[in-house]
Amino acid sequence: MKEVKIGILGFGTVGAGVVEGILKNGELMAQRSGILPIIGKIADLDIESDRGVEVDASLLTTDALSVINDSDIDVIVELVGGVTVAKEFVLRALRNGKPVVTANKALLAEAGRELFEASVKSGAGLYFEASVAGGIPVLRALRDGLVGNRIQCMYGILNGTCNYILTRMEREGLPFDEILADAQKLGYAETPPDLDIDGIDTAHKTVILASMAYGAPVPMSVVASTGIRGLSGEEIANADALGYRIKLLSIIKEGAGKIELSVEPALVPKTHMIALVNDSFNAVFVKGDIVGDTMYYGRGAGRLPTASAVIGDIMEAAVDRLHGVGSPVGITMMLQRDTLEYCAAEEIEKRCYIRLPQGDLAAAQDVLATQGIGIASVEESISVILTQPAREAAFVSAAAELGDAVRLRIEDVP
Repeated sequence: MKEVKIGILGFGTVGAGVVEGILKNGELMAQRSGILPIIGKIADLDIESDRGVEVDASLLTTDALSVINDSDIDVIVELVGGVTVAKEFVLRALRNGKPVVTANKALLAEAGRELFEASVKSGAGLYFEASVAGGIPVLRALRDGLVGNRIQCMYGILNGTCNYILTRMEREGLPFDEILADAQKLGYAETPPDLDIDGIDTAHKTVILASMAYGAPVPMSVVASTGIRGLSGEEIANADALGYRIKLLSIIKEGAGKIELSVEPALVPKTHMIALVNDSFNAVFVKGDIVGDTMYYGRGAGRLPTASAVIGDIMEAAVDRLHGVGSPVGITMMLQRDTLEYCAAEEIEKRCYIRLPQGDLAAAQDVLATQGIGIASVEESISVILTQPAREAAFVSAAAELGDAVRLRIEDVP
């Protein structure tokens, strides 16, 4: 039986979940893998607060660098969050030749190439399953199970806070602000909630998914991102009446050699599997050229679901370290190409739902026609027009003339 000592940086919600999971199921992991994970050290600025899990006080320190530099520690787990300090910790650990496990989607999205290249240069692995969709092993699916596929498209519900808000708005008819306040009380949403409701958190995860699928670190700047802030109950009710549900959707597509990346609230058909993902659950729909349609569903956040993914990475890192594997295949997949070609936001083709608060549907149709936007249907009772596909640039030009019209994307998920 081999023992692997783990150094954890960050003893917050997820860090405590990782410790709890290892203490609970460490022997089970050892039976399955031949490797016994042992908590070696835990670093956090606050080592006094109760985390709901008992650990020996001698394992706790406020000095993260002492954990990284400890020769007895085999694997570093970065759960500090943020970009600046976390990046310093991860790079130092990699340079020390120690594999790193992280759940830090912002760090990977904004500094991915530097970290991936540092992993390759040092020969120490970087593992990040928990950075996307919490406990759902979707990155592992892309890396392993779907490695023989060209990924044609992916659609993700990647933020539990937004999905919780949208689900309750539909079920209960309550306004956005009231449900957001409830979500904050329940711990689903941060204060302030900007990263969630403005789509930034989902954009971070979109970047990581696309980087894995298409073989190059994707910059945040190419993701056209809109959140759900201020979405009205009227749009939720209208979508329902039209046979759709509104979801904050991560949209990733490849076509004509270009990658389309966007995050936006979109109407999806109620008959599609992804429309049935409710409350704080996450899901990722993936279409490969060989496998066809697949979908991955589960808890996308939270103490134990995210800890489950972190623990999976710890065990993989331990196996790789013991066998001298070095940088894992996931990093290789991220660095296949120097760059990708992206579809500019204004060039993205989409259908749209347009509601005219003033109800002048005839004039609106003239405006849309001038921009070359075809009409799929007109719903006079709710002053809504559903369009044919057109370029985003045409919709932006039309919007300048339509004034206070409400516009949302319609995504007919395959």
